[in-house]
Order: sequence, then C-alpha cells, then structure tokens
Amino acid sequence: MSPDVARPWFTTRTEDGRTLPYACWALTEPLLTISSAPLGGGIGLRWWVINATVPMSYRRDDPDTHLVGLAEQADLRGPGVGLLTGVDVRRMVTRDEAGVQVWATVGLGTPVLAAAPRTAGPPPEQVGTINIVAALPVRLGEAALVNAVATITEAKTQALVELGLRATGTATDAVVVLCPPDGPEQRYGGPRSTWGGRLARVAHAAVRGGTAQRGGTAQGGGTAQGGGAPDPQGRQIGHGDKPAGRLSSPETPGR
Repeated sequence: MSPDVARPWFTTRTEDGRTLPYACWALTEPLLTISSAPLGGGIGLRWWVINATVPMSYRRDDPDTHLVGLAEQADLRGPGVGLLTGVDVRRMVTRDEAGVQVWATVGLGTPVLAAAPRTAGPPPEQVGTINIVAALPVRLGEAALVNAVATITEAKTQALVELGLRATGTATDAVVVLCPPDGPEQRYGGPRSTWGGRLARVAHAAVRGGTAQRGGTAQGGGTAQGGGAPDPQGRQIGHGDKPAGRLSSPETPGR
C-alpha cells in the first residue's frame, strides 16, 4: 500500500516586494518521517511538508519561525517539515519506481566537497541547496530510516560526480523521508536492499533531472538554477504529471 502522499500543490507569498512560491504536501494521515530540515527535523510523525523558495540574499536566523508562518498561511496544521531553497520550487523534478517517490529541487550555486580544507573566506550562500523529499510505501525501522538518508545522499553525490562536478553537494542540502507509521518493518535502507535500491535509483534520477533545469537564482518569482547535461526524461511537477498519491482534502487534519 502506498503512503498517503499527495502530489504537491503550489502557493505564493510576498516578502520584501518579491512574490515567491512554495510547494506544499498536505498528508491525509501522519507519516513516520526522518528529516534534516530546519523545521521538523529528526524522527517523528508529520502531517505536512513545505519547500519554500527564498532569495539568494536570504539571511534570516530564524528559518523555523519563518516556515511556521508559511505553513499557517497555507492552512497546514499539526507538526510538519519545512525546507528552504534558492530554486524556484515550481520547477521541482519527480521520479518514481515501484511505489517509491522522490521530489527534488536542485540548486548548485555553491557546490562543496564535504571534507574540503577549511578556508578563511566568506561563508557560502545559505540557500543554494539540493532539497530531496522521498516517500516509500513500506514502514522503515529507525535504523533503516537513517540508512535511507545516507542512501539518498550517496545517490545525489553519484549524480553530481557523473555530471563532472567536483562536489558532494552544497553546504545546506536537506533530506526528508516519509513512510507509513505501521505495517511490517523493513530493517534495511541501504542501496543493496530492495527498497533502498529503488530509493537510490529515483533519487539519482531526480538530481540528474534537476540539473537539467537551467536559469538563474531566485529573485522575484525566481527560476531554477543548475547546470550539467540535460536529462531528456526530466519531468516537472505541476506540468501534466499524474498525481503521486491520493490528494488530501481541505477537511483532513493536515490541511
């Protein structure tokens, strides 16, 4: 049974004279979630996810408070997860395989090597960011959830290396993994496990597709940033793709 994850919908808000979009997933029931997001990180049950475009000049030191406000504006209730990116989220890329779904916004304005020598230069931009949201149709144990985050990160890095980038990601990348809170527990989420392998393939494909979205950084409405070889299989949520799961209704608690 697939997790009750809806295809994301989009809304906008105005900040500092700019109209900026954000993507919202409103769940019809809470899902078990692991995340490194600035809002709703850690492991627990979550009712919604948002991924919000911000300008590359973003310097707020309270992103969690900012994201709570955006959730309230979208009428999302209960605990949730919030992400920020310099990419126009309307150019999000999705991939799926055997019930495993991934959505990615790929910003490569400031790619880094994780173990690069420390430098005395200015800090990198805070919102270049590759954000990946994944949903699996089976319950993962807590160790498998941690493993799934590692699997997604490895697949992302593989995609970047294949594109000729000397980088493991950006300094602000974030991952969200959602799965049902009940049912038989899967113990493994590594790339050679059944579900981890599927997750690796769709995450890799989504990052490759995201790098094919060309444009500048988010200013005003914003456009996706990125580079690398185009992906002829690239798809964009909101442009004719079929829904990734059952859509929630305004009467459900998540929205």
